[in-house]
Amino acid sequence: QVQLVESGGGLVQAGGSLRLSCAVSGPPSSNYGMGWFRQGPGKERDIIAGIGWSGRVTNYADSVKGRFTIVRDRAKNTLYLQMNSRKPEGTAVYYCAILRDASGGFRYGVRYWGNGTSVTVSS
Repeated sequence: QVQLVESGGGLVQAGGSLRLSCAVSGPPSSNYGMGWFRQGPGKERDIIAGIGWSGRVTNYADSVKGRFTIVRDRAKNTLYLQMNSRKPEGTAVYYCAILRDASGGFRYGVRYWGNGTSVTVSS
């Protein structure tokens, strides 16, 4: 059974940095892309970033380009999201996911979700 467990959430000041991790257990046998999403209070879940199976292909939402970095360690079955220059509007629950697109795109949707980790950005 595939399980994704996020960690690293918490309180961070505006302008500060935080790194989230997502550990994958029982991973799919085929190649898979991964991604990060977030859902703020009263908002829909939005895409943040995606990464392909090789780790060389990445894509980001315009709102986080230049500030966030998505990285995966396939040997550890772990996905990371380095978040710099945090903004108060970044307060949300952050979710990792295994994507249907092995290249890290979002067009085919999500296969598996984690339960999320909460991040609060104080102003």
